[in-house]
Amino acid sequence: MTKKRNTSRDGFRNQLENFGLNKFKGIWDFIQSNDSLRRKVNKTIINNAVYKMPTRPHKLSAIAPYTSWDSLTDRTWIGRHLPPDPEFNKAGNLPPLEDLAVLFRKQEGKTIYSEKSTLLFPYWVQWFTDGFLRTDRYNRLKNTSNHGIDLSPVYGLNRKSTDMLRSNQGGKLKSQIINGEEYPLFYYDDPENGVVKPEFDGLYEPLNDQKRLDPAKKAKLFAMGVERANVQIGYVMLNVLCLREHNRLCDLLAKHYPDWDDERLFQTARNIVMVLIMKIVVEEYVNHITSYHFNFIVDPPAFTNQRWYRQNWMTVEFSLVYRWHSALPETLTYDSKQIQMKDSLWNNEMLINKGLGPLFEETCSQAGSKIGLFNTSEFLIPVELASIDLGRQAQLASYNDYREMCQFPRVTDFDQITADEDTQRELKRLYGDVNKIEFYVGLYAEDVPQNSAVAPLVTRMIAVDAFSQALTNPLLAENIFNEETFSPVGWEVIQNTNTLSDLVNRNSPQQDKNYKVTFDNP
Repeated sequence: MTKKRNTSRDGFRNQLENFGLNKFKGIWDFIQSNDSLRRKVNKTIINNAVYKMPTRPHKLSAIAPYTSWDSLTDRTWIGRHLPPDPEFNKAGNLPPLEDLAVLFRKQEGKTIYSEKSTLLFPYWVQWFTDGFLRTDRYNRLKNTSNHGIDLSPVYGLNRKSTDMLRSNQGGKLKSQIINGEEYPLFYYDDPENGVVKPEFDGLYEPLNDQKRLDPAKKAKLFAMGVERANVQIGYVMLNVLCLREHNRLCDLLAKHYPDWDDERLFQTARNIVMVLIMKIVVEEYVNHITSYHFNFIVDPPAFTNQRWYRQNWMTVEFSLVYRWHSALPETLTYDSKQIQMKDSLWNNEMLINKGLGPLFEETCSQAGSKIGLFNTSEFLIPVELASIDLGRQAQLASYNDYREMCQFPRVTDFDQITADEDTQRELKRLYGDVNKIEFYVGLYAEDVPQNSAVAPLVTRMIAVDAFSQALTNPLLAENIFNEETFSPVGWEVIQNTNTLSDLVNRNSPQQDKNYKVTFDNP
């Protein structure tokens, strides 16, 4: 008989809300069949989720342990939800960093696969969050992003990099045709000597891992918006998809509005693509994460008067909440053969040789791995430890402090975190006391509820930031989210695009085939 987790510290209101959202399917179906009622309930549930945590502006950023004008305005520094806790992080109070590797390493080398998510799920998460959770490689307490969903992996972080990627013809991004499919241009002029094409010189500063690649891999790297855009095949797939959709929209807009110049075609297509991605974030990705019978929708006018409708500012906690390294299995199936996941790094040949539609479908035919402890691939263990170290550098408060901030009762025993006795035993051995568990470790020690993709505290913190930082995008503002901004034909595209599958299938040359593209495991 499987032992159950002690739920005595879940909180009555949390349990009641969870029960209501996961039961009574018939009632939820009725609510969603009535558009007006659905929108009212959508607003209520989203507001209820966001108000579980203090709203922006944050009192603090990583610039200082007190509030200053700079801490309220200088967004090059990462924000923070709770004040630093030097006492909690003092030397000797926490286990040696290297001792914590055991919490992430697979037991007997076995991967625990997700019952809910396909491999596309972690691919998507890495790609779309990398546009706004961009830790400065020279100072990990700073953020180099624009703090919003701006598709910088596709379009670049600033006007200078965007201009390098534009063809300046018909609004399109620079591209090439390989094997009958559209891709970005290659980045290197001379891969052997690491010489970048002059047109992309200064696009970004390459990562050291990229500089160390052999010339054959360098030769296939694409010129895309940011330095990590070629890092893993899932990232590349989604970037290429957005490039194709952008250029497809340019053709569509030019056909309907022949008097538009290159600039207007580019800007309008870019706006449409960004809204399509935000719509997929809320209506497909977020709905996949939860176990609820109610499916969230994008309804911008509903939230413009909410007190959480403020300028975005990414926090160090949000960055750590989204480090789902355990979601990537040790191996994946590629071209019907098992290969190591690490072989998908910097390997654009995988996409070029197989094609976008077939690679998406094969990705969705296999499960991702379960997000949690004891399930991280060996090559990513150092990244897990670096994440814990970032929490210590930022002097984050304890896991229990963050539970309390998110309106969960503080746990008093290890069996209130997880039913897994191995996890309980290791946490007790390493930390001794539940009040000493670190934020990052506690996030992934919690049990993942049935039919959910992530654990409760992760879900809550994602809900707060996903809704309050996606729905505040200026393109979703009440006076901007309309056909005047996107054009009548662009507005129609937005209204009729509901899933990532829609994007993939209309941007794959094999139009006689419908590729299966989904986050959901069968």
